[in-house]
Amino acid sequence: MARCRDEERGLAAVETLTAEGLDVRLLAIDVTRDDSVQAAAARVQGEDGKLDGLINNAGISGKFTKPSQQPVSDVRSVYETNVFSPVRVTQAFLPLLKAAGHADIVMVSSGLASLGWLCDPTNQFYGVNFMGYNSSKTAPNAVTVAFAKELAVDGIKVNAADPGYTATDFNGHSGYRTVEQAAAGLVWLASQDSSGPTGRFYFERVLVPW
Repeated sequence: MARCRDEERGLAAVETLTAEGLDVRLLAIDVTRDDSVQAAAARVQGEDGKLDGLINNAGISGKFTKPSQQPVSDVRSVYETNVFSPVRVTQAFLPLLKAAGHADIVMVSSGLASLGWLCDPTNQFYGVNFMGYNSSKTAPNAVTVAFAKELAVDGIKVNAADPGYTATDFNGHSGYRTVEQAAAGLVWLASQDSSGPTGRFYFERVLVPW
């Protein structure tokens, strides 16, 4: 089941995937609203009774400005979508994930979330010092670890993934990676079996420093 915020674009995507012979259903959801998230979880409960995988991919950028000049209100807005929403969605869908017996959760992170990379003057991301966005992607990495530790006993794997700088609407299609390249790493983590990793951060199947 594919979830999206823009129902019109979601329907277009469903038509494309259905034409390829895939079984796809649309689930419109606003991850910043409790009622929308709960309604989405209730629908999946009614139609399937379980959920094998959850990919938390919603994100906004906020203002790209100097840390000393970014309004707290802007940081708060970014955190509402990038930090609190993945927590909200994961908690709402947990009963369905547990019902699957084994499930995978993927938090879509960013290379800008890695404190190790951001502190390394030789790394390509060192000069990208956008406090609100960067820290809002680092926080879900910590959320990943917290859920991974709790849910290990339930057979649920929780990992974070950096899709890389991908050409999407988010960056005006300036990214150098294709959507297919970015999706490959997410699909890999979303299809781990019981022997797979948990509580880790990956790019292209390679561990990324927290």
